[in-house]
Amino acid sequence: MNRALKKSLAYIVGVALGDGNLSNPNGRAPRLRITCDTRYPHVASGITEHLKLLFPDNKVSTVHIPHISSYFNISVYSNSLKEYMPWKVGRGTKLHQKARVPHWVKNDSVYAKECLRGLLQTDGSIYEDRDYRMVNFTNHCQYLAEDVFFLLQEAGFQPTISKTLSKSGNYKYCVRVARDTDILIRTIKLHKT
Repeated sequence: MNRALKKSLAYIVGVALGDGNLSNPNGRAPRLRITCDTRYPHVASGITEHLKLLFPDNKVSTVHIPHISSYFNISVYSNSLKEYMPWKVGRGTKLHQKARVPHWVKNDSVYAKECLRGLLQTDGSIYEDRDYRMVNFTNHCQYLAEDVFFLLQEAGFQPTISKTLSKSGNYKYCVRVARDTDILIRTIKLHKT
């Protein structure tokens, strides 16, 4: 795989770790389904384009969810998903499998930035608090939160990480960047519109 395709794959791995789901409904090839918010059409278009680059011979579909107008799914079937995704079909949730950012992403600053962008576009937010801009990443998987913390540190930022007990009785992890957030947003080309 050439470097440009691997860069796209790093982004899709981040998106999939955030809002992706793997299944094998037809018993022939795994399906990656990514849930998208209709408020962010440019993000959805970017995800679709990256998937088309990675799987040029496979159909990338947009599937609307019955009775839900604010979300839709982008999906693709491919046997290559078995080797690309850091968790496996039929072995439980990403949380149960302790899905993490792959080492090949962590060991390359370009891939790390692409993966971070995907993770933050799906499980992240940009918000203002007392006139300060913040970037958050929130997830129930401790290992994934630790990976995001590590990637942000490696990129030169000073994240913090916290753990709270959610109403469902599970822990929720929040990685926050409160300093140099505009630089972070520019560095990884983070946008949601």
